Amino acid sequence: MKRGLQIVLGVLSLIPLFFAVVGIFAGAERLGGEGVPGALDNQLRYLSGVYILVTLLAWRIIPRIEEEGATLALVTVALCIGGIGRLVSMMTVGDALPQQVFFTGLEIGAPVLILWQRAVAKASQVGRDMRATSC
Repeated sequence: MKRGLQIVLGVLSLIPLFFAVVGIFAGAERLGGEGVPGALDNQLRYLSGVYILVTLLAWRIIPRIEEEGATLALVTVALCIGGIGRLVSMMTVGDALPQQVFFTGLEIGAPVLILWQRAVAKASQVGRDMRATSC
């Protein structure tokens, strides 16, 4: 169960890293063609830097995932709030790209990782307790 969560988090952490690199180096023109307002491009490149932080936090969590519940909760709640923001955009501004719709689902569903981490932490604690009583 622990290894599975570590693998899933490791794979999922590559998504924000990919979009961070693309966002920083390609900017908003990759989404809207030429003539994207400078302020929009600037904001996208800034937020791409934040994606790097999300990736680094995920990588920090992975080795000690059973002990990093608070950090994982902060990251997943932030992603969920971002997904809700995407959903609001789709409802008020209009259609998103298919991959954005997919990532919105991942982001809104991210808190499931908190439940998985809690199960891993509980199993880890039970294992420590059993070892402590057998000594």
